[in-house]
Amino acid sequence: MDDAVAQWRNQWFDYTHYLRREGFLDDQFAQLKKLQDENSPDFVVEVVSLFFQDSEKLLNNMARALEQNVVDFKQVDACVHQFKGSSAWIGAMRLKNVCINFRNYCEAQNLEGWSNR
Repeated sequence: MDDAVAQWRNQWFDYTHYLRREGFLDDQFAQLKKLQDENSPDFVVEVVSLFFQDSEKLLNNMARALEQNVVDFKQVDACVHQFKGSSAWIGAMRLKNVCINFRNYCEAQNLEGWSNR
């Protein structure tokens, strides 16, 4: 194995370990890594890349809905719900928890409470 590849893998391991220790990632991310094998060596990178692409769309949709004079809380909640599910699927525990809290504010139609956090 090339030294640069070995160094990159060590950095990747250290970084993902840090993210788990700090509560950003949970066991679901470890389960995703187990699905990666020699037949799909880029599985995790592909899944995370798709997550980021979808997240950008969801966040843009949420931002547009929140910028309206009359906020469509159902639309915002639907985006947050999808974002929560995607976050949970890849093991982004902290992000999933933020989405859960934000959904509570959407259900109460209370953006002021959220922004004052």
